[in-house]
Amino acid sequence: MRTIRPLVLWSIGGLLYVILEMIWRGYSHWTMYLVGGICFLLIGAINEIIPWEMPLVLQCIIGALIVTAVEFLSGCIVNIWLGWHVWDYSDMPLNLLGQICLPFSLLWIFVSAVAIVLDDWLRYWLFDGEKPHYKLF
Repeated sequence: MRTIRPLVLWSIGGLLYVILEMIWRGYSHWTMYLVGGICFLLIGAINEIIPWEMPLVLQCIIGALIVTAVEFLSGCIVNIWLGWHVWDYSDMPLNLLGQICLPFSLLWIFVSAVAIVLDDWLRYWLFDGEKPHYKLF
């Protein structure tokens, strides 16, 4: 069961990321499934590593930093190195190499909130994890 947990959570996260992108942009790319799954696993690890007493707002900021870092790294590989042009933030303000930008990094704070809560409840329901409880600030 312990080896299946990350695979299940990665699959759910990847699927939700692709769905979110389909809603937002009208299309996605198979690499976004991989990136979304990785982000979901890393965001889910926040409550596995740091005590539940950490305010949810701070968890969301950490989650946004995680997504921004994964997005930058994967963007450098997929868009710059491989030249697949999956996304391009060059026209967005405060972008870095067209791979990340401040407006989307701020958006990831809110998306991270959903991911944190969903991951915690999935771990509780599917894997007999600790029942989620939060401190907002």
